Amino acid sequence: MRQKLPMILIRVIVGLVFLTEGVLKFLHPQELGAGRFAAIGLPAPQVLAPLIGMVEIVAGAAVLLNLFAGEAALLLLIVISVAIVSTKIPILLGHRVGPFALAKLPRYGLLSFLHEARTDLSMLFGALAILIDSGLQMGRRRQWYQPKGR
Repeated sequence: MRQKLPMILIRVIVGLVFLTEGVLKFLHPQELGAGRFAAIGLPAPQVLAPLIGMVEIVAGAAVLLNLFAGEAALLLLIVISVAIVSTKIPILLGHRVGPFALAKLPRYGLLSFLHEARTDLSMLFGALAILIDSGLQMGRRRQWYQPKGR
């Protein structure tokens, strides 16, 4: 149990953050859902925001419950990667990136990027750790089922 505790803690925080953010997209659509997606420059915000909200809710719950956690972590990696590219990379570069707007901040560049992206980066690395851990566990299960002598 003690060896599993770090991954349990990672699953709890990653699952809770994504689950909460998914719910908030529905509770506050103008600030965190379709309105925000439109301001960022994401296409079809009225469709995309609820879709992403549902993915965050279902995958966040799956990670929390450790049900299909690897598959859920893969979906969350895609979601957080798009979030970083669309909202944080413009901060790093100090200008728009394609259709993605630049947030109004006092400063831009690496330190501003790291400050603004701290939660996103934590979720990125947490989801990656869950994906890797799930893959390693699946490998252990397969090895256990293989007949001896092969």
